[in-house]
Amino acid sequence: MGSVTQDEPTCWVTLVTKPSYLPGVIVLAHSLDQQNSQYPFVVQYTDGLGEEGIAALQSEAARTGRIVPSHVSLLLPRQGQENTAGVAVAERFRDTFTKLRAFEVYKQGFTRACFLDADMACFQNPDTVFDTDMPRDWIASTHACICTPDGASWAPAAWQKGNCPYTPLTSPEQVAEDTLSRPTYGLLNGGLFLFYPTEELWIRMMGFFNYTERLKDYQFPDQDFLADFYRNKWKPISWKYNAIKTHPYVHPLIWDRDLMVILHYIVDKPWERRVSPDGIGGHKGRDGEIHLWWEQIYDDWLKTQKSNSTTLKTMSKLVYTQEPVTEKTPLTFIPGKLEDIKPYAELMGWEDPTK
Repeated sequence: MGSVTQDEPTCWVTLVTKPSYLPGVIVLAHSLDQQNSQYPFVVQYTDGLGEEGIAALQSEAARTGRIVPSHVSLLLPRQGQENTAGVAVAERFRDTFTKLRAFEVYKQGFTRACFLDADMACFQNPDTVFDTDMPRDWIASTHACICTPDGASWAPAAWQKGNCPYTPLTSPEQVAEDTLSRPTYGLLNGGLFLFYPTEELWIRMMGFFNYTERLKDYQFPDQDFLADFYRNKWKPISWKYNAIKTHPYVHPLIWDRDLMVILHYIVDKPWERRVSPDGIGGHKGRDGEIHLWWEQIYDDWLKTQKSNSTTLKTMSKLVYTQEPVTEKTPLTFIPGKLEDIKPYAELMGWEDPTK
């Protein structure tokens, strides 16, 4: 199993490829400070961040001592393997293979690392995720929630609540540990993953990346790649380390604000617009309270800044640039129950060949 020494070189790592995600990175770093994480935060950035964004990142790194800026180049598939399936989900996933560069932190001396998406924030000390016990050639992550509460034309037929790995859970302390009994249970969420970076691992990963014929078929490029590369070698961990902001109304049986460690602000970002005075905010106006939590971290970060701060000047151009949402769309989705879990073939509508 993965033995860990107290002084094992450990880091958090994220990726930012455009200025619009810089507020997420800065607030995520501040939340690590608030929660007294003992580990540095490697922020990999590409040229797409722009000169002003890079200067702001470097300024914040110098101020805090937590952020370790690291320039990386885009990682794109070879000709003929350009992703086509992912386009149906969102153009924003175009650069996400570059997230695999997180595995290059071994070059900076780190032998244990945890990737965090830039649209996350910590609400308890997240260092406990490094206590996860697993072989060193495995990966640890949460399952992907495949519920689509508002429907989605791009979603595969299998993406329904009866097939979601969280539907069988009935309490917040439970962990979705099954990765084999149905295909959808083998899908990990690439928003957070724990791993042990080595040169040997990176070489094997790039060999797979450069020779597999499946890249073009991945709907969520980095996430599907990791599930493929680490097939039968990933350790499921608690939802609390990657709490999707829709969990309160999609999986209310497992949601517990007091247990939640890291919150993942999927879809609408809390820095795009303020929550309205009526508490309306986020996707279809349903995430007002959860977006207010991010605003509170941001307000606390503002107290650390001088009026002429390079980072503050840049952030002021990127935060709350849109008008607040004023309407809330009623949710018609009914959360999954145990009785929704039927045989996979039945949920898929396959005919029984024996009949």
